[in-house]
Amino acid sequence: MVEENHYDCLIIGAGISGLDAAYYLQEHCKWASYAILERRANLGGTWDFFKYPGIRSDSDMYTFGFSWKLWKSAKPIAPAEDILEYLKEAAEEQGIMKNINFNTDISNADWESSDNRWHLTTASGKKYSCNVLFGCSGYYSYETPFEPTFPGQENFPGTIVHPQKWTAEHDKLVVGAKVALIGSGATAVTILPNISDSAS
Repeated sequence: MVEENHYDCLIIGAGISGLDAAYYLQEHCKWASYAILERRANLGGTWDFFKYPGIRSDSDMYTFGFSWKLWKSAKPIAPAEDILEYLKEAAEEQGIMKNINFNTDISNADWESSDNRWHLTTASGKKYSCNVLFGCSGYYSYETPFEPTFPGQENFPGTIVHPQKWTAEHDKLVVGAKVALIGSGATAVTILPNISDSAS
């Protein structure tokens, strides 16, 4: 039988929300044991995962950042690498890093009324339990974004890429290429000026 690791609180996700929850647990519930269960090999969530050109915050970091670690950069709208560095610095300064279990992919979480606990199982079979569970994993799937299809798409000879699936290889593919963006939201507004010099 696999041993179950019990904590007073478990936090799923080591992005901005997960780190913030950890800070407040440490600050206001010093008696509580906790761990952050992070599916990936690094903290930061969005700011570590997305790689599309020019990725940056779309709201100012003075209000988007932590109240307990002020944003001191002169760039209120910050690039992803600056935000990621800020998050790592915050986690290290507050001693949160030691409580993050990386590469821990939760496959299911079940509430049991018999013992008033959450019981979690990872994709590798490891088991956890807790009294309080924080879901800080974001509001959509990073690996499977919504990708609409278009009539005749299968006949298009070029490359179609969703921004969430952008890689370093796509940085090369846009050089000298004719590029069309579908959509005019924050991501499109971020990508366009950052490929305008390299695309044709």
